[in-house]
Amino acid sequence: MARDLTSIARVLGGDLCLDGRVAASTPVDAAVRLDDFAVVGHPSYATLVVGSAHAVEATVLAGRADALTDAVLVVVGDGAELRDLLAARGFSAIVVNHPDDELVHARLVALLAADQAAEDRLVTTGTKVLTQVARRGGAEAVVAQLAHRIDGWAVLLDAHGQTITTAGAGGLHVKDAVTVAFHRPVRLRHRGLQVHVVGTDEDLTGYLVISSRNASTSRSRDLASLAAALLDLVLRTHDYAGTERLGREVMMGTLLAGGDPAAALLRRWGVHELSLTAFVLTARSRSVDLERLVIRWLDELGAVHMVTAERGSVLGFVRDEQADALAERARTSTVTPRLPLRLGLGTPAPTDVLTRSLAEARQAHEVAVADGRDVVRYRALPTVAYVLDRLDPVDGGRLAAVLDPLRDADGRHGDLTDTLRTFLAQNGVWGMAAERLGVHRQTLTNRIRRVEDLTGLSTSSPDDRAAAWLALRALER
Repeated sequence: MARDLTSIARVLGGDLCLDGRVAASTPVDAAVRLDDFAVVGHPSYATLVVGSAHAVEATVLAGRADALTDAVLVVVGDGAELRDLLAARGFSAIVVNHPDDELVHARLVALLAADQAAEDRLVTTGTKVLTQVARRGGAEAVVAQLAHRIDGWAVLLDAHGQTITTAGAGGLHVKDAVTVAFHRPVRLRHRGLQVHVVGTDEDLTGYLVISSRNASTSRSRDLASLAAALLDLVLRTHDYAGTERLGREVMMGTLLAGGDPAAALLRRWGVHELSLTAFVLTARSRSVDLERLVIRWLDELGAVHMVTAERGSVLGFVRDEQADALAERARTSTVTPRLPLRLGLGTPAPTDVLTRSLAEARQAHEVAVADGRDVVRYRALPTVAYVLDRLDPVDGGRLAAVLDPLRDADGRHGDLTDTLRTFLAQNGVWGMAAERLGVHRQTLTNRIRRVEDLTGLSTSSPDDRAAAWLALRALER
């Protein structure tokens, strides 16, 4: 419910007098007359009991108001002298200076009815959207849309407690989700989590755990219940498109590993070129199915589907002569006129070392995002390329060694390096960088501080940012 005790008191022009057991932000679910009140409907919501000051005083003094201590009295009339009595007896109240309690009750009923109608409309709209995204994007899209609709996070677990997908910083709360779904005796960091069973107890598919920051409890519960039903259907239906996507992802991994296996796979894939050009494409709206869009473009060009999706972007390879046609489609696309596409193109690379071209495409794409340009080619970026192309392997290694303190125990670059790269690529904009990484803003802040402590660099220094960027590029080479 959108109406809480504070908003009710404001609308009625009354004074809110609480005993501390009921918070001013408690949502309101019903308004009844004093003569009709029997019991509070739900402990998480406030039930308003409307009566005149005279009737309320008589009820309290007669000792017939024990059940009213769990409700919130709406005292209509001159209740100034009654406040001390109500406070002493442990009642919560809203004192309204109005001559007619019947009119106040009617107004409250109308307000709550309008509020419920608005909630119902939001649930109906959410239902339609969730159904549409279920058809287009499967389980991941449903969970992402649900987290957005409830302004919170969501975690989808399988029947054994393994994570299927998360959204809205849900990846940070998987342990809490597993704890509450399986009733484990572990202390929770978050209260008020909702668990929705996906499937039935006899034929269980998984669990959907959600947490809402601002949306009403009833709306989030309704939307999550619908999402759980949709997820049960989606997870039980074989996704042939998903199987194809997984196959392309595995084959792309072989290409990026390089060497003779990559060249042999390309020949079996029907690609006989000696070099290919990498590209990276993103859109500012998640409503765009980029992978499907790129595959359509490749079909128009008669190109092999050497593409895969990765963290909201699509990356892949095309024949060198097809790069211009791909750039033209990205530049003239009318899919999102107000949210244009961003494309980065690398330079041609031999088929056994395609990672070089992909690293160039990533850099070009980051410049396209930072500068607000539709298409950026790596060869049109002379500054960094000019420096790195003129360094011998020894000097390049020295430059990349700036980031050696960020390696993990196995000697590999992991989350800290990725965080630094994304943070610099987003021009140090904390919100955009956190969203791109899929982490909370405070998590990003902690990681950047850790990077600064380990490397001795300061992200507030232009020279240090330039040094870190050059080191990242040298590392990619």
